Amino acid sequence: MAINCKGKLIDLSTPKVMGILNVTPNSFFDGGKYKNEDEIISQVDKMLSQGATFIDIGAYSSKPSAEFVTEQEEIDRIVPAIEFILKHFPETLLSIDTFRAEVAKASIESGAAIINDIAAGELDDKMFDVIAKYNVPYIMMHMRGNPQTMQSLTQYEHIVKEMLFYFSEKVQRARSLGINDLILDPGFGFAKTTDQNYEVLQKMELFNLLELPVLAGVSRKSMIYKTLGISAQEALNGTTFLNTIALTKGAKILRVHDVKEAMECVALYNKMNF
Repeated sequence: MAINCKGKLIDLSTPKVMGILNVTPNSFFDGGKYKNEDEIISQVDKMLSQGATFIDIGAYSSKPSAEFVTEQEEIDRIVPAIEFILKHFPETLLSIDTFRAEVAKASIESGAAIINDIAAGELDDKMFDVIAKYNVPYIMMHMRGNPQTMQSLTQYEHIVKEMLFYFSEKVQRARSLGINDLILDPGFGFAKTTDQNYEVLQKMELFNLLELPVLAGVSRKSMIYKTLGISAQEALNGTTFLNTIALTKGAKILRVHDVKEAMECVALYNKMNF
């Protein structure tokens, strides 16, 4: 199981870690931390040195009820960050967290390797065409609605069955356009209650039926800190626990704020399965 990133094959038979870099003022955990070139480069250097295979850059917070950001503002935030990083670390595999086709296009043309779409094309009809044109790996996440409405859209009869149908349709459409490298993200925290998040995690191995790599993004989310009655800043231990569960359920990529601890999860998981 591998994906092609800018001509480099990344083997996902061994799980990989994706470090999160938010260049937003309002993300739920690290909003506003990385505002200029020095801060961005310092954080990327830290994550790469700790073992991250990918760096995922977001310029539009997707937390519940997130403030609207214009397309041009998102591009103006994200393209300089891409350029900063590739100037200092030219081999870095950058994933871009966006649901907008024009942002994806500008990012790929600036050197990004992967597009990570929280809406799997639902919020921009042109996204699949951009992915097909540039032939980059595409992370498709499950969500209903948008960041402003998703928490009111949590009514399911059989959540995992409905998610499998959702992904099957998306994969079929992507394949029809010649998109080869697909990654599935169950979308923990997106249009799901806390109990539903845990049900999805408990049954996550079922997504392996689609024979595509699965990304798990639980890092410091409310499903952890609300359950434990703590803050996002205190949720590293819970994150580590759920990342370990995700690995046992078949996750091939862990998307995290804390790379070192996630790499330790992967190392110990690999030791158990050598």
